[in-house]
Formats: sequence, structure tokens, C-alpha cells
Amino acid sequence: MPPTLNAPPLTFADAPQNPLSIRAKALVFVDPRSRQLRERADALAPGHQPLLIRGETGTGKELLARYIHRHSERGGLFVALSAATISPQWGEAELFGHVGGAHAGGAGSRAGWFGSAHGGTLYLDEIADLPRALQRKLLAVLETREVYRVGASQATPVDVRLLAASSIDLARAVAAGTFDEDLYAYLCDGQLHFPALRERVGDILPLAEYFLGIHALRLGLAIPALGEQAQAVLEAHRWPGNTRELENVIHFALLLAGAKEIAPEHLQLVMGQTG
Repeated sequence: MPPTLNAPPLTFADAPQNPLSIRAKALVFVDPRSRQLRERADALAPGHQPLLIRGETGTGKELLARYIHRHSERGGLFVALSAATISPQWGEAELFGHVGGAHAGGAGSRAGWFGSAHGGTLYLDEIADLPRALQRKLLAVLETREVYRVGASQATPVDVRLLAASSIDLARAVAAGTFDEDLYAYLCDGQLHFPALRERVGDILPLAEYFLGIHALRLGLAIPALGEQAQAVLEAHRWPGNTRELENVIHFALLLAGAKEIAPEHLQLVMGQTG
């Protein structure tokens, strides 16, 4: 791995076996706030109750969910799903499955997302986007640990741990009537808050070095130095896109700098987002 600019030792948790994978899959936790999050995640990982991961878009909530799954006692699959992709019309069949011929286009039986995650973990991103009618049914499944597949007359037991994520304040969604109060109450006991990148400045440079190493390896390039002026610019930026934005900035800086030291002119930042 690349050097860490004299930072404390990095935690490369959940790093990929193949560093040429499509996206970097490491949690780099150096800042005290990140280390505190890691400690809470370690404490909650062995349990079986649902957890709610809160944080802005791009912070790395799915990576944290994968970390929790890997450090749990669950031997099944980690299945990731965005609630925004669930159809309001066929969402129940998508989530809980259906028997053959139960609805149009459903000639064969399907286990649904819960069935696919049986014995493992279901990560449901942006849970506030789940159709309102499905929120109560999701709560019933979490409480009873069984699903009624669409068209079935008997319940099917499921052993699934739900890790839900949200970039919005669900308490406000409850107050606005767009999120089920009982489902929120069921989820809110086990919460993890992933701070925005601007709130954990100690992670910025170690993450930048990590992304430099990952993308240089992918491109077959030597890892260039990150100049002091570039370091200062990175630490002053507000990072509205969080870690995702930082990775993109470092990727393009590497392309622009080539073998040269990375300087401020190589950093393609959103103007007006520093300070």
C-alpha cells in the first residue's frame, strides 16, 4: 500500500483480494471520528437485529454494511439492493418472492430478495424510498421472520439480517408522514452514523493516498507524490460528494499528472466548495 503521510496506521478493512476490482473496497479509518464508528460497528456486527446506517450520499455506507456482514457470524450472502429500484406495482413480489403465475410476467416461482439473502444479510439502501405500502409489510417480516410470497397460502421462514441505509433524516420523514413510524422505531435502536468526509478531515489524505495506489495499479503507472500544496487544497475542500468525489478527483489527477508530482492544478474540484 502507498505511504500514509505520517498518519497513524491505516485500517484497510474489507479490502479486496484483487486490487484491480471495479471500485476500491476499503474502509480507511484514521480520523478519531472514523475510529469511533469502527468500534461501534465492531460491537454491533455479531448481532442479528437490523441496523440503520445514516450518512450523506457517497460516504461509504454500503462498504460499512459489507464490513459488518464480514465481521458477523452470518455465513450466507451479502445482498445489496436500492429501495429506489423497487417497483411500486410489483415490489412485494420483488422483495418477498412469488409463486408461479401469481402475477403478470411471473410464470415461474421466485424467492425474492429476502429469499436470496436467506442465512445472510440484506442491505437496503435509501430505505426511505421504499413504497409506503411496503414499509409495514417489511416491518411484519422483520418481526415474524417469515414471508408470504405473493400467491402463496403458507408463510416461508427467512433468516435475514437487514442493514438499512438512509441519507435523509428518517425522524423528519416520519413527521412528514412519508415513513412508517413503527418501522423507524424498530430500526432506530441500532444506529450507526457515518460522518461526512468534511467532518473527518484526518481521513482525507490517507484516502487520497489509498486511491492513488489503487488507480495507479489499475493503469499500470508508478504512484506519484502528492505535493504539499495539493494536500492543503484537498484538506480545505468541503467534499459535497464525500469519498466518492475524492476518488474521482484523485483518479483524474493521476491521469493529468502522469509521473509528475500531483499539484493543485491537477485537482478538478467543484469551485466554491473550499473553506
